Amino acid sequence: MNKKVIYWIDLADYDFNTAKAMLKSRRYLYVGFMCHQAVEKILKAYFVSTSDSQPEYTHRLTYLTESTGIEDLLSDEQKDFLDELEPLNIEARYPTYKEKLLRKLTDKKCKEIIMKTEEFLLWIKEKL
Repeated sequence: MNKKVIYWIDLADYDFNTAKAMLKSRRYLYVGFMCHQAVEKILKAYFVSTSDSQPEYTHRLTYLTESTGIEDLLSDEQKDFLDELEPLNIEARYPTYKEKLLRKLTDKKCKEIIMKTEEFLLWIKEKL
C-alpha cells in the first residue's frame, strides 16, 4: 500500500482512538469532532489511493466523497451519517454552537456516532 495512503489511515485511526477516549472521559463535544476528523482522513486516504495527487485542503465530507467518486457507492444510511457528522467539525470550534451541540451529544448519541464511525472506517479500509 502507498505510504501516503498509510499516512492518512494512521491519522484516521489516531483520531478515532481519541474519539473513544473522549467518550470515556465524557467529553462529548469532542467525540463528534474527532469522529468527523477520522472520517475526513479516511476519505483522504481513499482519495490518495484513487488518484496521483494529494487531497485539497478541506474539511467537507461531501466534497471528499464527490471528488473520489465513492459517493455513488454510499448507502443512504452512510450519506445520512455523513450529513450528521459534517457540521460537528465546525460547530465544535465556536462557543455559540457548543451549548446547542452539548444538548444533542448525549452519552447514547455519542456511542451511536462512535459505532457508525467505526463501521464507516472499516468499510472504506475494505476498499483500499
